Amino acid sequence: MLYRTPKLLQAIYPSLTWQRDTDKKELYLTFDDGPIPEVTEFVLETLDKFNAKASFFCIGDNVRKHPDIFQKIVNGGHAIGNHTMHHLKGWQTETSTYLENTSQCQEQIEKYNDENGKKLFRPPYGRIKRRQISELSKDFEIIMWTTLSQDYRADISPENCLKNTVQATEAGSIIVFHDSLKAEKNMRYALPRFLETFADYEFKAL
Repeated sequence: MLYRTPKLLQAIYPSLTWQRDTDKKELYLTFDDGPIPEVTEFVLETLDKFNAKASFFCIGDNVRKHPDIFQKIVNGGHAIGNHTMHHLKGWQTETSTYLENTSQCQEQIEKYNDENGKKLFRPPYGRIKRRQISELSKDFEIIMWTTLSQDYRADISPENCLKNTVQATEAGSIIVFHDSLKAEKNMRYALPRFLETFADYEFKAL
């Protein structure tokens, strides 16, 4: 499985955001699937140590269950993104159902975060139909990624998770980690070391 998104795939879906064009030392950390007790809080504490900002693509049902942790993300000055209410697979979901699930997530987000501006969305699993893209693009910037850490894979060691993620990263990269129980072991090892590796870069929210 690839850690870096092929240029061909980016070219096929040019309306999606895969990276930020920049000639500066800037990186864009993103976290999917939270908020989760302890795991998301570890991420926030680690980011704070490195004075790093990030973007959190939250599952609406987790926001509903853990509003206090979600509020910590907001208070930390990080960007918030929509990751559907129930982590739906776009390819296997009717567009009307997918849009409704996204709306339900957005309602949860806006209970605690009323910032204006372009809203962010990331499709779970990176799987989304063209019709879903067309509809959601009216209200959201759809964020994909340059670099996938694969921290959720039990068959990858924490050391290899870090090494492969570092090798796949360059200026302007959008990097995916997960603040989830499944990814916790690899992410807890890789995230602080990733931040140390790129200590001379600025980590920005989308």
